[in-house]
Amino acid sequence: MLEHLLAAWPRIGQRLSSAGHVLLLSDYDGTLTPIVERPELADLPPTTRRLLGDLARQRRYTVGIISGRALSDLKARVGVKNVTYAGNHGLEIEGPSLTFVHPIAREIKDVIRALYVVLRRGLEGIRGAMVEHKGLTLSVHYRLVDQTSVPNVKNTFEEAVGVAREAGQVRTTQGKKVYEVRPAVDWNKGRAVGLILEHFRDSHRKAHPAVLFLGDDVTDEDGFRVVVDLGGIAIYVGEEPRETLAQYCLGSPAEVQEFLARLVDAEKRRTDWMP
Repeated sequence: MLEHLLAAWPRIGQRLSSAGHVLLLSDYDGTLTPIVERPELADLPPTTRRLLGDLARQRRYTVGIISGRALSDLKARVGVKNVTYAGNHGLEIEGPSLTFVHPIAREIKDVIRALYVVLRRGLEGIRGAMVEHKGLTLSVHYRLVDQTSVPNVKNTFEEAVGVAREAGQVRTTQGKKVYEVRPAVDWNKGRAVGLILEHFRDSHRKAHPAVLFLGDDVTDEDGFRVVVDLGGIAIYVGEEPRETLAQYCLGSPAEVQEFLARLVDAEKRRTDWMP
């Protein structure tokens, strides 16, 4: 059973306060914001935005958001300076002195665009189904689809992507009420964590920060795996228990907000006590 992070706070707080630097990484949907019916409704709570900004301004903190959303959408929704943003599961990353786009993902943008057209046409007759074009990837959302029509969504999806997947151009994954199409490259949120950490070390003379990663979906498990291997802190967010590589849990985005508030408060008290 996962240990609740707030219950473990005395130990975790002391560990983070004694670290030379903290690399705080988080998913967006379902972690910083509640899961909503439509992706465009997932607005970041103002208090969470303020807390992220407070941490991003601290010299001892580096903050990053790693999401399946398009990079431009993620940046617009979070809107905090001095944050590293990783969109499309890390296929595109932008932050202070860091810019990255996976070259293969860039090469097959036309394939992704063509699949978007095919999927949009194929799903037109299924009420509640929605195709989201995110530049380098696609998402088919079916949270609003009647349960009896969900098999139709799956069949349409499989028929549309089958040829490109067999040709090795794309791969598909499944999350919470969503099917995703990505370039067929060995890249995920875990690889994004590794790249952000490598960039940090290059910029800070090979420093070894305390690394945290918060996430709620199966796509976040790749990030958890890397963070655990690094000896960091992996935090699953959600009420429903499931198998996970994370060591700790928080029950909701509201509890994530409480955790961020504790980090901000601890850093303020730490600074106040410095001579």
